[in-house]
Amino acid sequence: MNKMRRTSLSRLVSLVNLGSLALLSSIGFAACSPEPPLHLYDAQDATIDLPIVDLDLEVYWDYQIAFGIEYDWEAEWYYGWDDNDRAMFGEIGYTSPSVFQVRRYYTGQVPLAPHTGVIATTIEGTHFQGMYDWGFWDILLWNDIKTLDGVQSIIIDETTTLDSVFAYTNQTMRSSRYNAPRYTHSFYEPEPLFAAYEQAIDINENLDGFNFDEKRNVWVRTLKMILRPITYIYLTQVILHNNKGRISSIDGTADLSGMARSTNVNTGVAGNDAITVYYNANLKKNCKKESELVDIIGGRLLTFGICGNEANTLSRASEVRDDHRHYMDVTMQFNNGMDSTFVFDVTNQVRQRYKGGVITVELDVDTIPIPSRSGGSGFDAVVKDFEDGGTHEFEM
Repeated sequence: MNKMRRTSLSRLVSLVNLGSLALLSSIGFAACSPEPPLHLYDAQDATIDLPIVDLDLEVYWDYQIAFGIEYDWEAEWYYGWDDNDRAMFGEIGYTSPSVFQVRRYYTGQVPLAPHTGVIATTIEGTHFQGMYDWGFWDILLWNDIKTLDGVQSIIIDETTTLDSVFAYTNQTMRSSRYNAPRYTHSFYEPEPLFAAYEQAIDINENLDGFNFDEKRNVWVRTLKMILRPITYIYLTQVILHNNKGRISSIDGTADLSGMARSTNVNTGVAGNDAITVYYNANLKKNCKKESELVDIIGGRLLTFGICGNEANTLSRASEVRDDHRHYMDVTMQFNNGMDSTFVFDVTNQVRQRYKGGVITVELDVDTIPIPSRSGGSGFDAVVKDFEDGGTHEFEM
């Protein structure tokens, strides 16, 4: 056994359970016989293989919106997603990341100790090699972000504390009209962000917790990590009934308020910094909703989610804790050239769809007076009263 303790660590292999998005990592040791001598010394050379991840919305959005009621997003989504939408907004769901940032923290012989240093590595592809000392390690990884235009909304903050990495999104020049405490402007939606974190990984000379893999002729230990989205996709749609061409276009944007500006990458818990998220939208005409042809204003946005929550750990909507209301606003242009900003309270829908989902507003255009001046009307789907001039309110 003493001879076994003087050889070198060969690799750390990660596999994924596609259905649950669970990342399984295993530590293996090079061997040269059925009962292999292990060359373990103070600085061991290790290889990590990262997984291919199935991020289909049907898999990820398999959750309860209420006790015993499973969420069926496809039954609610009438806007659809065609080639034009993909060209404007990208894919409707998540796409698998291929480049990762890995952070390793050595805590010596004390598990769960504060981080005093970090080893940072960028992984291109699915493999990398690193060095490990005997003792306990914490490992954090998240996907590297690459954008088509080279402009990144997410800022990764590793300087505040070594014990946590934070991500937040940048502010736009657009005024924030609703429910954004502390902030006067709206914020860009973040790019897709995925993360996994494992603490107190014991790499020890006694091989505690290791099993011998005869096929690979290596000793293996399995680590349970979870690679999961920590940005959440919302699909919004305003369904225009009886439009008859009266609402002719939109300005191409929309806002959703009361969402978190930041998240803790280690834990996935969204920050308590409520903002208004700015995103792109499009008017699509003559869409089929059951037996009716309707016009629909649709969009897709990413957000860090509901403030103070870690949606991946919730099992139903009743567990959501939310101190903010959520308003969706869209500026629409009428066929007389005038425009109005419509504001809808979608708080209950956001709370029910705590991991993302479809947000729907039904709007009967027959009930809406056509504005007589540009920007002269603002509609709020809360109060019944409606009269010409100023800020207008009506009941949805």
